[in-house]
Amino acid sequence: MGSIEFNQLLLSNAEFLKPFAVTLTRDQETAKDLFQETLYRALANKDKYNVGTNIKAWLYTIMRNVFINNYRRKLKQNTVLDSTPNEFLLDYNQTSVANSAETTMNLKEIKEAIHKLPEIFRKPFLMYFDGYKYNEIANIVDEPLGTIKSRIHFARKLLKSQIQRY
Repeated sequence: MGSIEFNQLLLSNAEFLKPFAVTLTRDQETAKDLFQETLYRALANKDKYNVGTNIKAWLYTIMRNVFINNYRRKLKQNTVLDSTPNEFLLDYNQTSVANSAETTMNLKEIKEAIHKLPEIFRKPFLMYFDGYKYNEIANIVDEPLGTIKSRIHFARKLLKSQIQRY
């Protein structure tokens, strides 16, 4: 088959590739690029086309392979585009000093609020805060698991209402 006949066969059977490209890429512009790359590869490899075989299937295969290769290439690159200005890096070497007085005040307020809780809520809450699991607390306090969960929940609600946010 001559190159003029192959080009005519290619052009007459290329339009069906456009919807397939959109299906693969889910983007019109990327689909156009994929379509163009597919036609380029088909022209570059016209000597590999066997006359009489299904040209549509051949073109589908080329498009699918190009899409998969591009997808794998993007995964390997794993490029993240950052369009934000990097002005914050101008003062990057400056150090900040933590305000320990404010932290100490907040911690003191939290401890006072915990000790103001009724004993029925305070003990399970402190055990949970220390790292015990619900079922371990239930065994130690000798109460049902649901009761322990609800007491810790109510302790949290009481603490939220008592502690003021700054």
